[in-house]
Amino acid sequence: MSDNSLDIKELPDGIAFRVRVQPRASKNTVAGILGDCLKINLTSPPVDGAANAACIAFIADFLDVAKSSVCITNGLKNRSKVVKVTGIDKKKFLNIIAPYI
Repeated sequence: MSDNSLDIKELPDGIAFRVRVQPRASKNTVAGILGDCLKINLTSPPVDGAANAACIAFIADFLDVAKSSVCITNGLKNRSKVVKVTGIDKKKFLNIIAPYI
């Protein structure tokens, strides 16, 4: 498995990575890699922070961490976002996303 294109930063307490969100999709799913971002399809519309809340909930569930461990550090009003997840390392993250990329 190659993670050359995915931009993952290792932090002292977890990881940060870029995501590209596609709102109003037919289902919540990881749709692969788009450039240096993990592409995520979400059913919620990008209205009043609904897609951001759905993004956090989806990533927390997908990575099996608490919602409080996931935060969007950049891109709250854009489809491209930077997500920080505490309590997970790069190796575990890559193992979880491997089937989707």
